Amino acid sequence: MSPDERTPRKPPPSFAPGAPARPVRPETAEPIVVGRPARPAPAGRPARRPATREPLQPGRPAGEPRQPGPSAAGTSPASIAPSARSGRPEQRPAAVEVPGRAPTPPASAAPARSAPRSTQSRPASGRPASRPAPPQGPRTPAPEPVTADAPRPRRSRRGLVLAIAGLVVVALLAWPIGLLVWANGKVQHTSALSGAPNTPGTTYLLTGSDSRADGSVGEDGTEGARTDTILLLHAPTSGPTALISLPRDTFVDIPGHEPSKLNAAFSWGGAPLLVQTVEALTGLTVDHYAEIGMAGVEQIVDAVGGVNLCHDADVHDPDSGMEWAAGCHDVTGVQALAFARMRKSDPTGDVGRAERQRQLIGAVMGKVDPAQLLVRPGQQVALIDAGTGALTVSDGTGIIDMAKLALAFKAANGPDGITGTPPIASIDYRPGNGVGSAVQLDPDASPSFWAAIRDGSLPPGPVGGMPGA
Repeated sequence: MSPDERTPRKPPPSFAPGAPARPVRPETAEPIVVGRPARPAPAGRPARRPATREPLQPGRPAGEPRQPGPSAAGTSPASIAPSARSGRPEQRPAAVEVPGRAPTPPASAAPARSAPRSTQSRPASGRPASRPAPPQGPRTPAPEPVTADAPRPRRSRRGLVLAIAGLVVVALLAWPIGLLVWANGKVQHTSALSGAPNTPGTTYLLTGSDSRADGSVGEDGTEGARTDTILLLHAPTSGPTALISLPRDTFVDIPGHEPSKLNAAFSWGGAPLLVQTVEALTGLTVDHYAEIGMAGVEQIVDAVGGVNLCHDADVHDPDSGMEWAAGCHDVTGVQALAFARMRKSDPTGDVGRAERQRQLIGAVMGKVDPAQLLVRPGQQVALIDAGTGALTVSDGTGIIDMAKLALAFKAANGPDGITGTPPIASIDYRPGNGVGSAVQLDPDASPSFWAAIRDGSLPPGPVGGMPGA
């Protein structure tokens, strides 16, 4: 071992305990400000520990307390702040004055410059500060890949549902429209209206015709076509709807002919003459005329599946073919037709027959339920085919008008409607001239009766009937 190695090294005089401090070089330039605070760290990062080195003072031994020098003069307590890490007070230097230059503001008064984003502050230990973890929040799951077995998008299903709904709507609209066109094509038309000035409300004239193909003549003197059912249906502008039965044997004035029974007008001049005769009798202008053959009644009743009819007496009538036990019975088309034709075995004659005819039409209308017909297209076709096959209406009258007629008929047979006959004076009136027995209307009450029907001022309920009833 060499002497140099065996002899321990002595520390420099400036670092030996109790040795005088090494003289500081005279200030030939601006003093260096020590203790400049570190630049502020970016948001979210820990602040860099400020420097704690103290400025050297000439002539101060190492380890002795630092005396306030010119640079520390005027330091206020506010300039001393605790260290961010150690808690020890930190000396903030005051402004330094240099002869011949403007006072230099303290480092703390200089505007802080934000450090570049890429610069990381290092603590006093020299190790880089750990970067704080980013804030935790809800994570958006990555979309799953669509495979062949995955369900179809909801938009495709919605489009399929809309397409099916559109087809259903088209079918629901096309069926009634097609049915309407088909029904209109089956209806027969005739020139029945007189063209008289209109009266308030809507008036329908309904007839049930029967043909005598053998050319036989009845006791009323009619031959060929005749009508056993004559109904006047009036829907006023306001007020109750009225359904009035006109007895076929009513003695009336027939335009262009001698006075006779109402039935003779149809036999002599068909629908046009019958319309004119009814208008002269009632003072109401007929807006729509509808005629159905009595043979068609049988088909209509069968199309609705039969009806329930009531009669309070036993009947055996060979002329009409009605065989009846007192009470209510479900009947087919053949029995319903006999029920509507029977007159001779009824003590009330033509008045009683008119009541049974209204009962039959009401029973048929009651079986025609629009809600049921919507789900039974076969019944719709059968009913329309039976009704239109034997139906003849006035020119300009279509299926829509017939539907309105049906609604008016139901209203008249309801609790707020009017049903019955005109005021009758006699059911066995014999005017002579070969007319035979006829029905005479009350000449005093009839004019006001028809005016009340026209204006809708007659109260609801049954009207007319047998004289004195």
